Amino acid sequence: MIEKQMTFGEKACGVTFNPSNDDMVQKLKQAFADLVDTCDTLRLKSDNSEEKRMLSLAITDLQTAQMWSVKAVTWKY
Repeated sequence: MIEKQMTFGEKACGVTFNPSNDDMVQKLKQAFADLVDTCDTLRLKSDNSEEKRMLSLAITDLQTAQMWSVKAVTWKY
């Protein structure tokens, strides 16, 4: 069996870490990973340092939003 290579976004959003096996956690993580991949592709194609910086910031903010959204759907208190 050939394992699929994880994308930058999938690694950055930790899509394989879901100990509760929660479907909504998986959906959120994959959706954010797709957005991170889009920003990363744009960043890699850019020759403009300011554009690269803004895309890096966007990636960081997407990771933050992903973590908060997962926290919200797994909130138990």
